[in-house]
Amino acid sequence: MSSPRWFANSSVRVWGGFAIAAILLFAVAPAILSDFRLNLLAKFLCFAIVAAGIGLAWGRGGMLTLGQGVFFGLGAYIMAMHLQMADATRLGNDVPDFMDIAGIRELPAYWQPFASAPVAIIAILVLPGVVAAVLGYGVFKRRVKGAYFAILSQALAAALAILLTGQQTIGGFTGLSDFRAFFGFKLSDPLNRQMLFFIAAGTLLAVVAVVRQLMRSRYGELLVAVRDQEERVRFLGYDPANVKIVAYVVAAFFAGIAGALFTPIVGIISPADIGVVPSIAFLIGVAIGGRTTLLGPVLGAIGVAWAQTALSEQFPSGWTYLQGVLFIVVVGFVPAGLAGLWPMLGRFVRERRPKREDSVSAPTDLPAQPLPVRTEEKVESR
Repeated sequence: MSSPRWFANSSVRVWGGFAIAAILLFAVAPAILSDFRLNLLAKFLCFAIVAAGIGLAWGRGGMLTLGQGVFFGLGAYIMAMHLQMADATRLGNDVPDFMDIAGIRELPAYWQPFASAPVAIIAILVLPGVVAAVLGYGVFKRRVKGAYFAILSQALAAALAILLTGQQTIGGFTGLSDFRAFFGFKLSDPLNRQMLFFIAAGTLLAVVAVVRQLMRSRYGELLVAVRDQEERVRFLGYDPANVKIVAYVVAAFFAGIAGALFTPIVGIISPADIGVVPSIAFLIGVAIGGRTTLLGPVLGAIGVAWAQTALSEQFPSGWTYLQGVLFIVVVGFVPAGLAGLWPMLGRFVRERRPKREDSVSAPTDLPAQPLPVRTEEKVESR
């Protein structure tokens, strides 16, 4: 039975998928989840935004990005600094509360620009991409790739976490927390927290739409070509470094936005949220979901984060081992991730299905009949 013609249209399927996702996020989730669970889901959506960028850079571009915590942390800390400054201004204080408790009476100079909301928003949107462009130019122009790039990106995440830990003017080891308002809206109000969930959901849908467009564009084809045959692409006149830099910058841009949303949703940001372990956790979710697909990284990040929260409540020490086992099983036996299980099952069924004979052999017990000869041919033969 063939599918209807309207459903076979890819545009209809895509817009239908976005419509279903919007209904689930904006109508079903707020209706069936408690305020606590809805806030947890908003946190997981932030992880999914990061995963969408990793899927583009790693799944399509072949860049094993183990340091996305760097860009996630830049967006998160910029937002946290602005929220702290806004709270201090509203209370009539010269410095945020944590500085006053630590005995810091003068506001550091690099804090002052982030007192302005437009400056903070621009910095969130621009700074992670600029940092990624500088790092990508230095790395990809030197043709650093593979395991060397992965180790370097992971080292950057570790270095940033260590740097922030030693800076008491940014909260040190404990980080920044106790935010009272988000651009004038009280975070203690459940309706405002629901608004944050809607912002995260809308941002995720927009990010997925952008990633899909990039994957289907000429650039997406070129990115896959660089992943599979980099030297051939260079021979054709393209610079693979520039192609990789664009994907790396886009992934960093998404991570910075996710970090900025993570801060008011969770209410705290610390070096523990942006170091090596969170960066690897982002990658595990993408690998389990299916890094080469569009929705695999998103669903994998949400599913892994949800499972971690649910299982950690019952088995606090067992989740780490289960996460490692899942990663090994996926890498070893299902390289395409959970998103590749359905095509794999379909191929298995087709291979095991008995082949149908297209033609039926004629019975052998009947005598062969001569072919009829046309009358005109008989006359001519005479």
